[in-house]
Amino acid sequence: MTGERLLLVDDEDNLRSMLEAALRHSGFEVHPAANGRAALEAVGEVQPDLIVLDVMLPDLDGFAVCQRLRSEGNRTPVLFLTARDGTEDKVRGLTLGGDDYLIKPFSLDELVARITAVLRRTGATREDSRLVCADLELDDDAHRVTRGGEDVALSPTEYNLLRYLLLNKERVLSKSQILDHVWQYDFGGDGGVVETYIGYLRKKLDHDDPKLIHTVRGVGYTIREPRT
Repeated sequence: MTGERLLLVDDEDNLRSMLEAALRHSGFEVHPAANGRAALEAVGEVQPDLIVLDVMLPDLDGFAVCQRLRSEGNRTPVLFLTARDGTEDKVRGLTLGGDDYLIKPFSLDELVARITAVLRRTGATREDSRLVCADLELDDDAHRVTRGGEDVALSPTEYNLLRYLLLNKERVLSKSQILDHVWQYDFGGDGGVVETYIGYLRKKLDHDDPKLIHTVRGVGYTIREPRT
């Protein structure tokens, strides 16, 4: 699992839901949007590593969304999706600042491969298997967690929760975001389970100072370097 954040913009509900599930299964954090205006609003909140952007949208089309972002100085990589295979459209999309172009219908494997290639090419990929915060380290390749050089045994869910926090170090995550990513569709949605598992992590990782896991009241949780 790589953990890169994707903004998925498509107005076809069934296709968007299918792509969202498939991309989550491939290890991405996916934030869906159904139209161009919703996409523009979501960019600042989500801060995606890449935008998967359908061209044919009911309000602002994908080209207009990309043009707006580029005019505002936002250089987030964009992968266009379109049912139109005309060379003119492809040239227009790339000229406006798009990074790649995928024609419908496409295979999920091809979509994942294109996303991975764009992320790697633009330097937005998070392929380093080591995630570090102060003296806390998670090594994904070894599936090992240490704090102060001492091994810490975590359950699979605790490990996934810690990994998600570390991938978003210094960023405050809401309970719903954590539920959506760590438990996904396997869980009903009670935010109390997040509090419970944050408590488990604190007992195992944060029993000594400096504390790394913090509650931001009314917002959510974050993991951050100690303040000096």
